[in-house]
Amino acid sequence: MSDHTLQVAGLTKSYNAGKPNQVNVLQGVSLDVAPGEVVALVAPSGAGKSTLLHVAGLLDTPDSGTVMIEGTNMTHLSDRKRTAVRRATVGFIYQFHHLLPEFTALENIVLPQLANGAGDKQAQARAMALLERVGIAERAAHRPAALSGGEQQRVAFCRALANEPSLLLADEPTGNLDPETSDRVFDALMTLVRDTGLAAVIATHNLELAARMDRQVRLNAGVLETL
Repeated sequence: MSDHTLQVAGLTKSYNAGKPNQVNVLQGVSLDVAPGEVVALVAPSGAGKSTLLHVAGLLDTPDSGTVMIEGTNMTHLSDRKRTAVRRATVGFIYQFHHLLPEFTALENIVLPQLANGAGDKQAQARAMALLERVGIAERAAHRPAALSGGEQQRVAFCRALANEPSLLLADEPTGNLDPETSDRVFDALMTLVRDTGLAAVIATHNLELAARMDRQVRLNAGVLETL
């Protein structure tokens, strides 16, 4: 068993390969993340941080290099197996919450559990426990339109952790919030991560938030640098 939840090594990724306008987004990127570790991924817009998160989270495939999750090489798995691993092992959070508007906060957290084979009572109990952890259990029956931006993002955090993943990947999770709300929501996210002991990579432009994580790396011109 690996000591690291996530290990990516030598990742390369280009778009428009072989054409004059080829863009080399990742150029030999390597990164290890241990259980319970929170890594800040700092990068300017367009530097490729979303691409790195998508490759690490099995939403995209690299041109070369390897992705290992919990010691297993995921690079050459079939699409079906990648989907199964992603559903059970990886949680994603985005800048925009992407909640399903026709469902309540509770239901948005229950649905991914049902898709992963959980029973309804079990899924509802876990969803409510997660909402309690982030301090909005009283909003469980509200639909997204009735929630504030900060509340919506907290529900998105809970949804990402619904299936008890070992790896969390977050792309500017507070980037759409005002500074005060961003700070409170980030605290809620860090509490969830610390309580569950999962490995996390959080992309952010906010250097103050980045400084509160365990370590920082920067993606610059396709190369990953330790700060």
